[in-house]
Amino acid sequence: MLIKKEILLFFIISILVTAASFVIPEFLPDKYLFDAILIAEDPHNEKGKLGSYGMTMLIYDYLKLNRLTFGQVGAVQTFIVLFLIYKLGIPKNFHKLYLSNLVIIVLFLIIPVYLSMPSKEFINIIFIFIIIQLLRKSEHITFKSIFWIFMLFLAFAYFYRTYYALIPFVAIAVSIISRIKTKFKVFNIFFISIFACIMISLSYGIVRGEFISSSTREELNKLRLGRDDSQTLIVSPIKTDTAIGEAVGIIHGYFSVNFPLNGLKFYYKPQVLFFVVWQMLLILLIINNTLKESKHKRLTNKAWVLFLLISYMAVQGIFEPDLGSSIRHKLGILPLIYEAIFYKNERIS
Repeated sequence: MLIKKEILLFFIISILVTAASFVIPEFLPDKYLFDAILIAEDPHNEKGKLGSYGMTMLIYDYLKLNRLTFGQVGAVQTFIVLFLIYKLGIPKNFHKLYLSNLVIIVLFLIIPVYLSMPSKEFINIIFIFIIIQLLRKSEHITFKSIFWIFMLFLAFAYFYRTYYALIPFVAIAVSIISRIKTKFKVFNIFFISIFACIMISLSYGIVRGEFISSSTREELNKLRLGRDDSQTLIVSPIKTDTAIGEAVGIIHGYFSVNFPLNGLKFYYKPQVLFFVVWQMLLILLIINNTLKESKHKRLTNKAWVLFLLISYMAVQGIFEPDLGSSIRHKLGILPLIYEAIFYKNERIS
């Protein structure tokens, strides 16, 4: 029996990417390996502590992956990630030159850069895959399902990445505004995601005395200014120690990450220009799919996939420190992007 063209292409890409993950650690600059070395060696005895580093160290130590070479870890992780994507189904016409296919194939091709070593994004991808599987259980998702999905996000935030706790609250705001019939529904959906992040940060500031982006991204980037690897930092144009400044900082961060036209100033950095083009194609596809889904009278599981992705992109506007981190963290939600882009496509596996 002949293998379908879309499946054949997926297998070819998988073999090439897995092979690349095995060999590429030898050629990566040291800055790409810094986190991997920390995770594998745990020099400060952080294993088991709450947070992405401590939990990742614990998982890698329990699975004995920290005893393998980076190339071996990369090959194992890449195989597992691509197998999970295969389980989500390969869209028909995946072998054709469509923008949706191109955006996903690019994500596949950068897997070796970020997963060819011990990586926090590997754990992130597995978590997001579980969320997608829960969303796919039925066409019309129930309140109970959404509740448990949100509980998983909060648990993941508690044990692993704190900022994931914001995603359910932003998604709720997005889902509410999506039910209001207006002429500019899609614009309102994206606007409310940003507005919700601003309100959350300002509320946090009232309680804790400092706003979220001011105490995270801005403080981190102050320490990184002037370094060789800090040219694509996302720094607010005004101080974020006031309500207006924080709002401006979040809006600036959102557009820097999701509509990164300001990245064109790095015309001498091909990798940055590559990210700008890829990100613009991604956001256009998400806007287009949101427009299609907004015409339905009832919220479906596909709508919630889009709501979660839109919410994640808004939360990135608060925390994302630079363009390099942005693409790495986008890879960490690969199953969500995959599902959001191919949400209408018939698939085979």
